[in-house]
Amino acid sequence: MSESAEFPDYLDVDYTDGEGEDPAEYPTVNHKIEKAIEVTKTGLEQYENPVVMWTGGKDSTLTLYFVKEVAERFDLEVPPVVFIDHYQHFDELIEFVEHWADEWDLDVIWARNEDVGNYVDEHGLEPGDDIPVDELSEHNQHHIRNILEYEEDTFPFLLDTYVGNHLLKTVALNDTIEEHDVDGILSGIRWDEQESRADETFFSPRHDPDIYPPHDRIQSILQFAEADVWEAFWNFVVPDTVEGYPDDGYVPQGQDDLPEGIEKEDVPVSPKYFAGFRSLGSEVSTDKSAEEPAWLQDMENTTERAGRAQDKEDLMERLRDLGYM
Repeated sequence: MSESAEFPDYLDVDYTDGEGEDPAEYPTVNHKIEKAIEVTKTGLEQYENPVVMWTGGKDSTLTLYFVKEVAERFDLEVPPVVFIDHYQHFDELIEFVEHWADEWDLDVIWARNEDVGNYVDEHGLEPGDDIPVDELSEHNQHHIRNILEYEEDTFPFLLDTYVGNHLLKTVALNDTIEEHDVDGILSGIRWDEQESRADETFFSPRHDPDIYPPHDRIQSILQFAEADVWEAFWNFVVPDTVEGYPDDGYVPQGQDDLPEGIEKEDVPVSPKYFAGFRSLGSEVSTDKSAEEPAWLQDMENTTERAGRAQDKEDLMERLRDLGYM
């Protein structure tokens, strides 16, 4: 990617850090946590207007945990968190985000493509209904016609399509980056999650102004595999944040198996994971992977995102080129 001359010159980060690596380079969860703390500290110290990308899912919540821990340890500010509201979330996920944002006193920026959202509300549309391109703003029409080169008169109100995903997530995110003059996004993506993310580095430049407002991605948990994320949750995140949880951790063996006096709503783990979902996307097109909680499922022999619509997964590389996470 070409670097923009306008991008802040006050930064001194190593854009090659993590190049050619994979989770095996960090053999224990402690090694992974040490690296996460190092990257997070650099991110909070170097960037003037950082934000944390928070979906309410396990990866972004782990990222947020490191941000909170590093900020407290080194007397730094916890940045605002950005939640992309694509209008097709599980109700439980919105409730989870609102609850823990209040518990943790977070400043939440709700990133929405309100032009699309308002049209949907005004016309009482349901997921899958068609939206006429010429009914949207010039900004959205520019993205549809000139960026995506989409030629149809309408597109479906569905997250798991090329146009829908771009408008509801990427445009919403990029508009938020521009509005808040964001220079760095602390993001919870992982090397092992998708092939399109396997070559990412801990500090990843997004400097081409023709594609997105120039900024960097600060990616502190690249080195975690799915099982590592859950190990970190039950042994560090939950004991550190839930009063009365065993200090040495406890891994629930079922949906209702928690230490005495602890309820699911006390734990910063989405109830959808307890219910068998391993990946949280659109309520329209995401199914549970199995009946047991996510952390008890066969992570070695099954795909983490198997519950998601695969037509969307096939679009990931193109969507990331346009600025998606």
